[in-house]
Amino acid sequence: MSQQIRRNPQRHAIDSPSCDTAVSRRAAIQAAFAAAGAAVLFGLPRLAGAEPQASQETTDKLNNAQAQLEDAQEQLDEISSQFEDLSRQLDDTLGQIETLQGQIDTTQANIDQIEQDISDTQDDIDLKQAQLDRKQEILATRVTSSYKTGKTGILSLLLSSDSFDELVSKLHYVDKINASDQEAIEEIHAIQDALEQQKALLEQQKEELEQQMAELEQQMSELEQLKSQQTQQLDDMKAKKDEVQQLLDSLSQDVKDLIAQRDAEILAAAQAEEEARRAAEEAARQGATSIPGDGQSAIAAGTAQQRVVDSAYSTPSPGAGLCAGWVSMVFANAGFGSVPGNADDQYANWCTSSSKSNLKVGMIIAVPSHPHTSAGRIYGHVGVYVGDNTVRDNVGYIRSIDVDQWISYYGPTSTPRWGWANGINLEG
Repeated sequence: MSQQIRRNPQRHAIDSPSCDTAVSRRAAIQAAFAAAGAAVLFGLPRLAGAEPQASQETTDKLNNAQAQLEDAQEQLDEISSQFEDLSRQLDDTLGQIETLQGQIDTTQANIDQIEQDISDTQDDIDLKQAQLDRKQEILATRVTSSYKTGKTGILSLLLSSDSFDELVSKLHYVDKINASDQEAIEEIHAIQDALEQQKALLEQQKEELEQQMAELEQQMSELEQLKSQQTQQLDDMKAKKDEVQQLLDSLSQDVKDLIAQRDAEILAAAQAEEEARRAAEEAARQGATSIPGDGQSAIAAGTAQQRVVDSAYSTPSPGAGLCAGWVSMVFANAGFGSVPGNADDQYANWCTSSSKSNLKVGMIIAVPSHPHTSAGRIYGHVGVYVGDNTVRDNVGYIRSIDVDQWISYYGPTSTPRWGWANGINLEG
């Protein structure tokens, strides 16, 4: 019926916890296509052989289209990853521009404030200069007047004193006027000097800020250029992404069409096999293969035989088309080692009797070929006799079937025979 199970060591590596548990978009697409194909086959009878297949041409076209689809999806995933990275870079550039613009605005505000301070300081300087000019003008007028009148004015003032005390007082007054004028002039000069120093300091600060502004504007220019480049790259990447997406959509439709074609061929093949099975059943009813007598009853089985029976009821199906693999698992699980070969090999090596009087619990029962499936014609079919005229076998699921029905169905091509697997007599 089929070949034994061949375990793939890589499967466990793929399924191991160390692998990424996130389902990729490609895996999701494959799962969706697989589900679509499986849905078509639901409800079909489970045959005791390999599942129906589509034509090799359709299968090759589908595999090729799926490979192209996977490549396109990988390209799209790579472009999407690059697009995401570049978007982050552009966002970082925009953040730097925003920060730099804030610095430029602050620097410009500082420059404006310093220019206002310079203007205000210059106004103060001009005011003090006017005051100085006024003082100097008054002093000059007084000196000129004294020069014209000589010292008669002051002398007259002093000689008009009626007493010595009055004379001393008038002398003190004249000295005080001269000292006051000089002090006022010196004060104005001091204020002028301080304002000039303040103005010079402000102009130096302004120069430094203008230099800082120039550097900031240079940085802004470079960032704006980088922003332009990144924006152009994003636009180019969008165009490439749209191109690959169109290809992906086209390939997806091709794959869907090929899946539909494959499923139609599988359905047709399944229907043909079902018709062949029914025809074979009808032929079996008209000229059924039968072997008189009964096999050993379950109650008569020994301990070793019962271990095989228990294993035949507890071992699950490894899948359709793996009848010999399931038999090997049954004996391995029962502690008697695996049974090598396909159903026809097991028939040739261990099945030597066609007499029901020799049919014992725990024996394998097999045919090297049967007409119901393409795999069955090549590999045959095999099961385990569990007593009370009952056979357990794997036909895509594990079933119990009457031994006479089993013999009748699988016996048209070759005589069903039975024997001890691996030559181990479980009765002994």
